[in-house]
Amino acid sequence: MAREFVLDPFRAEVNLQIDYARELNAQQHAAVTATPGPALVIAGAGSGKTRTLTYRVAFLLEQGVPADRILLLTFTNKSAREMMRRVVEILGHDLASLWGGTFHSIGNRILRQHADRLGFRRDFTILDRDDAKDLLQAALDDSGIDVTATRLPKPDVIGDVFSMAANTGHTIARTLQENHPQFEDLALIMEDLRTRFIARKRAANVMDFDDLLGLWLRLLKEHEDIRDIYQRRFQFILVDEYQDTNELQGELIDLLAARHRNVMVVGDDAQSIYSWRGANFQNILEFPKRYAGARVYKIETNYRSTPEILDVANAAIATNTLQFTKELVSACKSGPKPVLAVCGDASEQAAFIAQRALQLRDEGINLNDMAVLYRSHFHAMELQFELTRRNIPFSITSGLRFFEQAHIKDVAAFLKFAANPADEISFKRMVRLLPGVGGKGADKLWNLFRTHHSQLPEGAPNPLASALQSCNPSVAKKTTVAWAQFSSTIAQIEGPTVRGKAAEMIRITLEGLYEDYLQETFANASQRLEEIIQLTHFS
Repeated sequence: MAREFVLDPFRAEVNLQIDYARELNAQQHAAVTATPGPALVIAGAGSGKTRTLTYRVAFLLEQGVPADRILLLTFTNKSAREMMRRVVEILGHDLASLWGGTFHSIGNRILRQHADRLGFRRDFTILDRDDAKDLLQAALDDSGIDVTATRLPKPDVIGDVFSMAANTGHTIARTLQENHPQFEDLALIMEDLRTRFIARKRAANVMDFDDLLGLWLRLLKEHEDIRDIYQRRFQFILVDEYQDTNELQGELIDLLAARHRNVMVVGDDAQSIYSWRGANFQNILEFPKRYAGARVYKIETNYRSTPEILDVANAAIATNTLQFTKELVSACKSGPKPVLAVCGDASEQAAFIAQRALQLRDEGINLNDMAVLYRSHFHAMELQFELTRRNIPFSITSGLRFFEQAHIKDVAAFLKFAANPADEISFKRMVRLLPGVGGKGADKLWNLFRTHHSQLPEGAPNPLASALQSCNPSVAKKTTVAWAQFSSTIAQIEGPTVRGKAAEMIRITLEGLYEDYLQETFANASQRLEEIIQLTHFS
């Protein structure tokens, strides 16, 4: 009688070089040594996320997974290099064959191999933001679109619209509706312009940064043989900062992981802060739904903050309705309790901070060891004044000081010119905001204005606006309408009932022309407008 035999799976014993249980805490160890399959690691702030990913890579390598079958996706090349450097230090050998880098760098690497399948040559060049803006401007120039008549925004803003649409997978119409509603009626014009822009990029054999993701995704979707190559290659996929992935990146991960489903994503839903650039935190919330049977690991031991700080953090996020619940626990010694100081207004708040900084300095704490955090740049305005008034040295690490920002200097130019008609710098700054006025044009208009202004009789009403109107015959045709609006705005702010009232002068400047200029020129126009409005409250 024939006998049937069932072969039991055999695997040689793996002799691990690393004592993972000793190097990691229990929650980190569980994630690092997870069996194959989809896994979501919720890593709270300061919980050793990088350490967990690093040891996960080392663990896979020690299990016999070839380095070139592992894909590590991060948001900065620095993060990828740091993780691979740590793995090399742990294991003691090179990892040159491991695929590690940002989404964009991996996309570039793959497109270099297959660009010809999308109508590009493999030696394509990558446009930086300025080069992309120049090419977009060239497409705009050739389109025949009357920019003035349509009130089409500047290439910077148009490029931002294209980028947001690409990264969210939304149409131009929806992107405008949600992010730039003032340009909703330009959806068809922008769609046509994007088609022209794409054609120019292909003709020039160039790609911008969004193409490195969009074309990579298109390559995988449209070419089954190429999709099959990379699905087979990447047996294990690890993703850092998953809460900050956008629609494109989420879809790329899902496509690449479709065969083996050995994907481990690491992130924290409570730290999703990049929705303004297209990040979709639903990616992390819905991961268990998209990957049936996915295991969820939580890493809740914090090595960065005191228990008192974590008590406040835990309480702050406890009310979030959409979250993976977690309770951060500190590994640090107890420290002072955070203080909630209730102030009457922004000026009182600035005075409190400055006073407290001086008190701490007197207690022996160096000013270099103190930091002030704020949500938006305009919140620092009163503080900058107060620190300066008290001779407390400070530096701004999040950009320019408040009054050094372009939009603040633009609005200030109107006020300075109204107070001092001889201010050539302010005059030229204002007129260069107008369409068709460059450096030479500003020089010419300044000389004309100065001549006309000097010829006005003493006591003439609205002398600034009158002198500006006298320049009308010399103004370029494309500038005529804007020049008339500019003259009208100056007439209002130099009026006897307004002049000297800074807040009212700023309001008139915004309504007269500058708010439209912001919307047409800056992708973050709403933030800049908020800062200018804050300036009126201070004035």
